Amino acid sequence: MALDDPKTLVSTDWLEAHLRDPDLRVLDASWFLPSMGRDAKAGYAAAHIPGARFFDIDEISDTRSDLPHMAPPVEKFMSRMRAMGVGDGHQVVIYDQMGIFSAPRVWWLFRLMGKSDVAVLDGGLPKWLAEGRETEDMAPIPRDRHMTVQRQAHLIKDVTQVAHASKLGDHEIIDARPRGRFTGTDPEPRPGLRSGHIPGSKNVPWNEVLTEANTMKSPEDLRAVFTAAGVDLAKPAIATCGSGISAAVLVLALERIGHRNHALYDGSWAEWGMFNDLRVATGEA
Repeated sequence: MALDDPKTLVSTDWLEAHLRDPDLRVLDASWFLPSMGRDAKAGYAAAHIPGARFFDIDEISDTRSDLPHMAPPVEKFMSRMRAMGVGDGHQVVIYDQMGIFSAPRVWWLFRLMGKSDVAVLDGGLPKWLAEGRETEDMAPIPRDRHMTVQRQAHLIKDVTQVAHASKLGDHEIIDARPRGRFTGTDPEPRPGLRSGHIPGSKNVPWNEVLTEANTMKSPEDLRAVFTAAGVDLAKPAIATCGSGISAAVLVLALERIGHRNHALYDGSWAEWGMFNDLRVATGEA
């Protein structure tokens, strides 16, 4: 059960109670791996929470980069949000069609852009539907809303910063990929990438911070998950994964336990696994 916090995580009860608030904006930020065989836009068109707009993670990104869905330039984020009618003074709630998977990525993007009145819907659309709550299949008609953005550079790391942190050991680098990909026994879903992990990193697969119902575990349980993985919560943290999506699930979990000194490695394994001059470790952490 979410302890409702409109800056991190809110429950379906909270969202239903606030659904008609004039300054609430709801976003469907669903995104799927190709192997999942699902179409996020089609899912949104078929049924979404009333008033929700669709946030396209692949399109609202830095398309100048060869890496998948890197954080967009400030100007692009502002113009896309303005066109979607999301701006200053809004409380934003983000959900996805899996429960909690891609929604935290967009929560993190808003934080990167200096917006803090943003929360993920705990349990997402599956929980909303299971509880028999209202959906619609018509997209809302947005009205432009100005957005002021102040990029928070400390929330994002590039490959040079992560290589430095790996060498010095002064950060906890936490990898959200499944265990087999972390240890290097399972192949990467993206072609041409080496197998293994960033030297010195720890492994907390993203689904381990969730319950079986795809809701976020309690802060006490989250703390236990990180500790069991050997994460020193007194150190600053860098979350990484395959392409910067599931790493944000860990960032949200860290925020929920009061760990504020964290960042996301945006290039993640799509970048690190590509360059032969970057060291790769295999086996357990």
